Amino acid sequence: MPIYEYFCPNCKSRFELLRSMGSINEDAFCPVCNARGEKVFSAFTSFSKDSEGISTSVGGFDKCAGCTTASCSSCF
Repeated sequence: MPIYEYFCPNCKSRFELLRSMGSINEDAFCPVCNARGEKVFSAFTSFSKDSEGISTSVGGFDKCAGCTTASCSSCF
C-alpha cells in the first residue's frame, strides 16, 4: 500500500497515511486536531552507501543538499 502525505490547514501540521489505492479519494483527518487534511505532492530521495559507508543521493529530491550534519534527522 502506498503512503500518502497530507497537510492540515487548521494546525499547519504534515502527516502521512498508509492507504490502499482504492481509498485515495476518502477524507484524511489530522492526527493532531482531527481537521480534514489536504493531500500534497510528496518528493523523496533515495540514498546509496558505498563500501566505506558514505551516503550519496541517487535520485529524487534531496532535502539535505548542502547539509553538513552527520544525520539527516536534523533536516526534517
